[in-house]
Amino acid sequence: MSRPVESIVHGSKATLHQLPSVDRLLHLQPARDLIERHGHTLVATQCRALLAQLRQRARDTLDAGELQDGALIQALRERCAGALASPLQRVINLTGTVIHTNLGRALLADEAIAHIVALMAAPSNLEFDLRSGARGDRDSVVEPLLCELTGAQAATVVNNNAAAVLLTLAALARSKQVIVSRGELVEIGGAFRMPDVMRAAGARLTEVGTTNATHLADYQGAIGERTALIMKVHTSNYSINGFTSTVSEAQLAPLARASHLMLACDLGSGSLVDLSQYGLPREPLPRDMIEAGCDVVTFSGDKLLGGPQAGLIVGGATAVGRIRKHPLKRALRLSKLPLAALEATLRLYLAPEKLAQRLPTLRLLCRSQASIRSVAQHLLEPMRQALAPRYSVDVAEMASQIGSGSLPVDRLPSAGLRIAPVGVRRKGIGAALNELTAILRQLPEPVIGRISEDALQLDLRCLEDPAALVAQLSTLARVLQS
Repeated sequence: MSRPVESIVHGSKATLHQLPSVDRLLHLQPARDLIERHGHTLVATQCRALLAQLRQRARDTLDAGELQDGALIQALRERCAGALASPLQRVINLTGTVIHTNLGRALLADEAIAHIVALMAAPSNLEFDLRSGARGDRDSVVEPLLCELTGAQAATVVNNNAAAVLLTLAALARSKQVIVSRGELVEIGGAFRMPDVMRAAGARLTEVGTTNATHLADYQGAIGERTALIMKVHTSNYSINGFTSTVSEAQLAPLARASHLMLACDLGSGSLVDLSQYGLPREPLPRDMIEAGCDVVTFSGDKLLGGPQAGLIVGGATAVGRIRKHPLKRALRLSKLPLAALEATLRLYLAPEKLAQRLPTLRLLCRSQASIRSVAQHLLEPMRQALAPRYSVDVAEMASQIGSGSLPVDRLPSAGLRIAPVGVRRKGIGAALNELTAILRQLPEPVIGRISEDALQLDLRCLEDPAALVAQLSTLARVLQS
């Protein structure tokens, strides 16, 4: 039987027989309070895990003071809190990449968030036709909007753009030949490679042309009896410069029709509006591809469109109808939460004059360098005080990027804070910057920047309200001084 923990002396090494039992620890009033708050199962599970950990350490490093009632209860509280804490956290994105894949890509508009909350808290007519009282189709929630915004005859949605490409190929070209330019066999982050997706869909890839040059005759020469589809892939995450030649969708459409083939286009990061009207580089639009003669166009919902993760498929009624009827469609379909967010996001595009204010992704992309520099000036002195004397802080011009494979070579003039170690030899600069970035990542709301040119660059394009950062500066200063 274990000794009362009150008799244990601080500073002495603990032994196994000094460990309290699970039952005794759970009967302490603070532990009973935890059970009242969290339930017996969670607290008892964490209690057993805590004692098992202490039992292991008792053979080597466990101090007897750690077995005092107060220390045990505090450790139990922390374990219960840790078990209930989500690994997903809000972070402050100061990387300079607006649509950052690792940081959740597009931010949802207030309207989309409100729509999610309203629909997730109650039953909805997700697949119920309120007019007829019969079973409905969840595609009907967004299909009219997508057709209006792209000029397509029909539309369907799945859980991401990789799924949209996979489903399109499986439905239209399984066991058949698909012709693609060699210069368009893209790889997107996360091992998404177009040839691999084609194989997974059961299609047979036929490459034409070369890395930098493909001509109409290349496509024409590759068409055979087993050909089902010509595919164009927008190279959204890289650019080939110099001597290049490509064949447009408008040039391919007559060839596809004459050969009784379908023409598909994967835009990847698709935009529904001409970005040039906002002073941004123009991306090809789904409407452009439909008007050029494509039977199917696929693109993402959570990149330039500014909505939730989704794969959007628009095009002719015949092609989309075949895609919708494929067995994989059910496995890849969009659930009610992202569907609600997508619908609300698409409705914002019906009022294009207000889009730059209401859609967070577009609003961040459109911020002027002057307005961002103003935020940097506001943060300069508080940051200097928090980081002194170990680091210097200066306002600097920076170049943001759109991110997530969108317009990879284009940069947006921006501004931010350049932080450099003070009094550190060149060999130690990397270690000093890594230490600071690790501390910033451990703040209550982690701050994520990027190291470049022997400094930590905090690009403020995505920081519209600096209050959350300012509120953590005292914590930052305290950690640096400890």
